[in-house]
Amino acid sequence: METDLEQLAAVIGRAIAKHRVDSGFTQEQVAEQLGIGNEAVSRMERGLVMPTVARLVELAEIFGCDAADLLTEASSRTSDQGRYVGQLLAKLNGNDRTMVIEIVERLAMRLARR
Repeated sequence: METDLEQLAAVIGRAIAKHRVDSGFTQEQVAEQLGIGNEAVSRMERGLVMPTVARLVELAEIFGCDAADLLTEASSRTSDQGRYVGQLLAKLNGNDRTMVIEIVERLAMRLARR
C-alpha cells in the first residue's frame, strides 16, 4: 500500500510540474502564490509530499485547469486515460492528430495480440 501511495504521489507530482511548466511559471512563482516555500513546491513535484485536495484546487486555479486534470494523468481508469489522450490530441493539427491515432491503433493491436 505504501508503494502505491508513493507511486501516486510521484505521478501527481509529475503532473503538477508539467502543468506548471506549460503555464509558464517557475517553482518560485507558484510558491509565492500559494504562500509556501520553494522547497515545498519542489517536494510536491518530486513526489515526496502528497498534496491535499485543497492544495490541488489551488494549483489548478494557478494553472488555469481543473483539479481533475492534475489527477487524470495519475488515474488507471480507461476513461480518465482516454480523456487525457484526447487533451493531448486536441493540441495537434488535423494531420498530426491522424498520424498519432494511426500509430496508437497499430501499437494497441500489436500489444493486444501478446
